[in-house]
Amino acid sequence: MRIDVILESSNSPEQVLELGRLAEDMGLGGVWVSNMNDARDPFINFVPLAMQTERIRLGPIAVSPFELHPLKMASSLITLNEVARGRAQIVVGAGGGTATAMDQKPVRVVRAVRECVEILAAAAAGEAFSYRGELFKVRWYNPSWVRHAPPSLYVGANGPQMLRAAARYADGIMVSDFTVDRVRWAREIVDASLVAAGRAPAAFPVNNFWAWHVKEDAAEARREATIWLAVRGTIYPKYINDILDEDEAAIVTANIGSFIRAYHDKTDRIEGVPDAIVRRIVDACTSASSIANLDHEIERLRQFAAAGLTQIALRVYDDPAASIRLLGERVVPALADA
Repeated sequence: MRIDVILESSNSPEQVLELGRLAEDMGLGGVWVSNMNDARDPFINFVPLAMQTERIRLGPIAVSPFELHPLKMASSLITLNEVARGRAQIVVGAGGGTATAMDQKPVRVVRAVRECVEILAAAAAGEAFSYRGELFKVRWYNPSWVRHAPPSLYVGANGPQMLRAAARYADGIMVSDFTVDRVRWAREIVDASLVAAGRAPAAFPVNNFWAWHVKEDAAEARREATIWLAVRGTIYPKYINDILDEDEAAIVTANIGSFIRAYHDKTDRIEGVPDAIVRRIVDACTSASSIANLDHEIERLRQFAAAGLTQIALRVYDDPAASIRLLGERVVPALADA
């Protein structure tokens, strides 16, 4: 299973370069950043890393056609891909924080993402084309300057309809904060769609955005993980029932505001939610352990691989260099046969 790393999206180009080069040296497969409305532009921010590395893949999670027209997205992506000599990657999603900040109202999201990926793929081929979709149109585009292999086009998909559709046309799928059982559920949907489309399931990449809080001190690991729970998809309806019973899930849903306040205040106190429930959420939907207990997290990653993940993208937080070194020295070798 390929191990990727997700960096803080507000990092400077110099920080992305330093950490990305370290990730390449440590044998990781890819570097991602989340596409946030108030962060640095991910395409531009990756340019120094693209120019000064040889192997590692790089790109943003997730860019929506409702925030950036697919034609302009294509121009940015294939420019980065040329700089990276064929190593760019992207996750295309339907909505996200940037579209929300722009007060965009996504409609027909499954169709919109498909048309966006089709436009990106056509642009990456390096030949003149026009495109007339139901939602997006390109009158004429001729990227005759394209010289390198196309970028990898992933779709961000969590629901069954998007999973089923993306398996038919994308280069890969990235899910977000999925537990092992949820990955198994998604893989069944994806594989059935791949077979129906005449595509080989074994060759199709499925990645998972996963929070990585592994530190020397177990208490600090849990504290950091708790602060960030508001941005874990697992705490929201549809997914919280994967890890809690109905009554416990109702407590979490009634107190979502407490998770959000804790995130903004950078505190690990979730008002209105018993500590035992918070601890179970942290245990189930993040990797929050001491380094001494790293074997527990490696075993979880093995379970992810057995459930059908071919890649996992680990979001690192405080002291990302230390996390990248730990991943390279101990996790990558342990997962080499997974």
